[in-house]
Amino acid sequence: TEDIFQETFVKVIMTIKQGRYTENGKFKAWITRIAHNLIIDYFRQERSENTVSNDEVEVDLFNNIKLCDGTIEDNIVRHQILSDVKKLVKHLPDSQREVLEMRYYQDLSFKEIADITGVSINTALGRMRYAILNMRRMAEENSIELSMA
Repeated sequence: TEDIFQETFVKVIMTIKQGRYTENGKFKAWITRIAHNLIIDYFRQERSENTVSNDEVEVDLFNNIKLCDGTIEDNIVRHQILSDVKKLVKHLPDSQREVLEMRYYQDLSFKEIADITGVSINTALGRMRYAILNMRRMAEENSIELSMA
């Protein structure tokens, strides 16, 4: 906005200095129109810079599955996996579940987890490791698939 503001007044001053402005009592409207046009130019330029042309790239961007929305089936599978993970987390011992939830759901560092729980960082790391191992074991024992492959 500051750049457009500055560019507006530079354009006004240059036009006046070149004698191309005719006094007709609508100075405010004239400046507003210049600012308006510069804003439109800015957004047109932004839009054209963010447009991806398939002709410029050898790899076909428009047929890349990673760039597409998931299918209904993918969404159902993803929802089921998340549901299974939540069930597995509920069956963890309290100390392991606490560390896992703090790390993955609250995005806390192991130092922060150690401080909050009153244990050493190594203990927090160990609890996380055992939580993951226990979840893998429970998934395997119950034939739960936790991947989309």
